[in-house]
Amino acid sequence: MKLTVYHDGQYWVGVVEQEDQGKLKAARYIFGREPKDEEILHFIREEMWRLLRGLSQEVAVKLSDTKKVNPKRLARQAAYELSKNGVSTHAQKAMNLEYEKNKREKQTCSNQQREAMKARVRELKEKKAKEKHRGH
Repeated sequence: MKLTVYHDGQYWVGVVEQEDQGKLKAARYIFGREPKDEEILHFIREEMWRLLRGLSQEVAVKLSDTKKVNPKRLARQAAYELSKNGVSTHAQKAMNLEYEKNKREKQTCSNQQREAMKARVRELKEKKAKEKHRGH
């Protein structure tokens, strides 16, 4: 599991990546202003798990072979990761899939609401028309 916090130009954003058996799930959380250490800890302890539980879209990633790494190389890699902004392309892909799924669900829900509203208006018009003809 990996949490990346960065400034995207307007807000401070946290991206959580969870890799499990070759599948990657990613979620984005907007902190707003620059988060303090306590806010990040609170996010990790409480909200991160709630956020990850709600994800259903996954991206297949290639499992990397774990070999013993030279400590100097490991330090260089850690420094590189810290200096690098943004998130991995796999995480972006996973977040995009989740976003598209939520978008489709919202569209179907709004379509159903729109159809229900049209049916209701149609029934009211029919009822009103029948009431007009009642006395004659």
